[in-house]
Amino acid sequence: MLRGFTTVTFFADDLDAARAWYSALFGIEPYFVRDSAYLEWRVGDHQNEFGILNSRFAPHPHRPEASGAIVYWAVDDVEATYRRLLELGATEHDKPTERGPGYVTASVLDPFGNVLGVMFNQHYRDVLKACGGTSNVQE
Repeated sequence: MLRGFTTVTFFADDLDAARAWYSALFGIEPYFVRDSAYLEWRVGDHQNEFGILNSRFAPHPHRPEASGAIVYWAVDDVEATYRRLLELGATEHDKPTERGPGYVTASVLDPFGNVLGVMFNQHYRDVLKACGGTSNVQE
């Protein structure tokens, strides 16, 4: 089940330049930094996550038709959702991968060539809980 948007990920070859530019735009520094690999800010009224991933980690760096920004939908079970998307005719883009404690991502190409990401995201669950929402996953 798609619960809502969780993270938008862009790609950049120069993380230092991307950090400077987006920090100036948002007026804050990233809250999460994985040196030479990933930056993430929480911005806006709902603390939406915006990430910059070093382009060398793009799922298919030599396939421009399978690259660009990835919008991740929050799901309770990445593996099950990923399998369901493949059953519906999507093709593999990036297999389910743990990105750190509480964060698992995967992405597919839908039948129309769009990248669709799914993510189990602890931050999304924390915000949902704070707003009185529920999750189907046991704590």
